[in-house]
Amino acid sequence: MGKKIKVIFPVPMSEHTRELIESQIPAEYIRPEFDVEFVGSKKLMSLANSYYDAYIMDTIVIDAGLRAEEEGCAAVCINTVSDSGLYALRSRLNIPVIGPGQSSFHIASTLGRKFSILTMWQPWVPLYGKTLKEYGLEDKVASIRHIDTRPDVQELLAGKEEVVFDKLKTQGLKAIEEDGADVIVLGSTTMHQSHKFLRENLPVPVINPGVIAYKLCEIFLELGLTHSKHAFPAPETIQDDQLFPPT
Repeated sequence: MGKKIKVIFPVPMSEHTRELIESQIPAEYIRPEFDVEFVGSKKLMSLANSYYDAYIMDTIVIDAGLRAEEEGCAAVCINTVSDSGLYALRSRLNIPVIGPGQSSFHIASTLGRKFSILTMWQPWVPLYGKTLKEYGLEDKVASIRHIDTRPDVQELLAGKEEVVFDKLKTQGLKAIEEDGADVIVLGSTTMHQSHKFLRENLPVPVINPGVIAYKLCEIFLELGLTHSKHAFPAPETIQDDQLFPPT
């Protein structure tokens, strides 16, 4: 049995949804020494379309990840570009905790001078602004563009490829030609089905954030790296059961 990496998707997962979400990390991307466990929200649902929803997303991710170390997990991979719960879990855990937003934005900065975030709809835009400011990357962003399309967390982009993919391509080209983007970052892990199409139809690198975050988990574990506890000090008092009473 390999080292287990817990991947947290902050939405309840049906059998159908699980298959779509798990497909973002193809089997050939997973090295033999690692096992991947996808977990979803127990019951809460959020489209992250408001600051209230952002709090709910934090709650979902923290609840799912708090006991990862006790469960024998080697790392936690958060599966939302909002990086919900990232710093709280780094404070609580010693094992690596990786977020796709932070990972993708920094890697995009190594591939070009400026990157653009290509996303589904306007209500997600403030979430990127918050994290980009926190990570000190605002001056690396050429633009944040969206296609004004409400996301579907159950079907993702399945069945909408003919319409959605072309809209994403159009906005991606505008980000490159009008905004000066050298790299495109997909604004949600739920957009992974569009990655191959955009990579083949845009003249710059296109980053698939869920895969980037997962592969960084593998790299950190292989190199014996984890986050600094100077930056993310452990809590003086553990109150897991008060926050999330066992069911």
